Amino acid sequence: MEWDSSDDGLGGSMEALPYLSESSQSMPSTTNISEHEFSCHCCYDILVNPTTLTCGHNFCRHCLALWWESSHKNECPECREKWAGFPKINILLRDATDKLFTEVVQRRRAEIQDNPKISRSLLAFQRYGDNLGRSKPNQHKGAGFFFSGVLTALTCVAVMVLVYHWSSGVMEQQDMLISKPVSHWTPEDVLSWLELLGPWAQLYREPFQQESVNGRLLLMLGDEELLKAPYSIDNQAHRRAILAELDRVKTLGVKPPQNLWEYKVTNAGKSLFLLYALKRSPRLTLFYLYLFDYSETFLPFLHTCCPAITNIGQSVESSFLNTQMEPSWRQWGEFLVKYLLLPYQLIAEFAWDWLAVHYWTSRFIIVNAMLLSVLEGCALWRLWARASIRAMPRKMWNHLWKMLSQGFAFALLWPFFPQFVCNCLFYWALYFSPIINIDLVVQQLMHPETQAL
Repeated sequence: MEWDSSDDGLGGSMEALPYLSESSQSMPSTTNISEHEFSCHCCYDILVNPTTLTCGHNFCRHCLALWWESSHKNECPECREKWAGFPKINILLRDATDKLFTEVVQRRRAEIQDNPKISRSLLAFQRYGDNLGRSKPNQHKGAGFFFSGVLTALTCVAVMVLVYHWSSGVMEQQDMLISKPVSHWTPEDVLSWLELLGPWAQLYREPFQQESVNGRLLLMLGDEELLKAPYSIDNQAHRRAILAELDRVKTLGVKPPQNLWEYKVTNAGKSLFLLYALKRSPRLTLFYLYLFDYSETFLPFLHTCCPAITNIGQSVESSFLNTQMEPSWRQWGEFLVKYLLLPYQLIAEFAWDWLAVHYWTSRFIIVNAMLLSVLEGCALWRLWARASIRAMPRKMWNHLWKMLSQGFAFALLWPFFPQFVCNCLFYWALYFSPIINIDLVVQQLMHPETQAL
């Protein structure tokens, strides 16, 4: 009985052998799988966190992040086909590589974690995907949302332009002086011009009024005439200030602009160009003023931002004369340091000096200059963090070429634009640009790695 039972068991096992051999022949052997089938086509090593693109190619997650950061393109590194959405990790392929090549995958993951550059690229790539996911709901709001925003912005600008024109009645006399030739000035125009020189000039209003000094007589006045009766201007600093302003009037033929709005009236296209150019490239713009507008614009700008050392008891009229003198070496040194390192601070200091004349406008300019300084600092930090300093000369050349081409195009096309459009662009850049830059600064500070250079 024992032999029979063992014989039956042996016979059962022998009958099962063909089925076992067939199943073992049908199962794939892991020894036949090569590393090449699971290698990344960027680093040619075993895939780590394999990511599958829409074209079907697989790459290491960190290799794809480095490619995206360097090229700033959403396309496959191998076939150049653009991917749709945000690439995800292929979980099935990741589990397979983890089981088949455990030691290699663990070693490569440790190397990736120890590399700060790869870690930053992976973080930037993931934040790019997060931002892409958050922006998708906004894409379904339709064209009505876009056009309503544009309409609101244009309405605000149009209202601001209209308010400015309505309130310009109080400046009508000054507008006449900056556009009216000096030879055609009436005695009232001369008195208005004298009042604009400063409070100290009120001392000499009565003799000018009694003599009915008009524009032609004003141009004939000199140092001897101002010293004698009926003017009797004994203060030498006062005479020099009046004569210096008279020289400017004779040179220009009209009253020189003394605030932002007067400068905009006399230099409509130039003011619009400077407003945008100082925001985009303050260094090149100041260099342009130095070459082509030295005495009228650059020299007063330098004296305002980098004033000379003055005596405590120096009068206002004497400080006015100093703005017409050549800067000292100390002023040049201070200006060049700020020009190279903090160009937007020069603009902020210039606007600060005009707080008494333009209360809110100066504050808008100061805030915008601070925001632009932060944005420039973030851009330099990205260059340093990504070890892209070597690309600085190429970027500077591209920036120079872009600014020159845009400036040349502006010089040719701006006279053909209606004045209303130019005013809209001017007030938009002056008052709404800080609001846009606030949003850009927030994005930079919250997600610094996701910003493209």
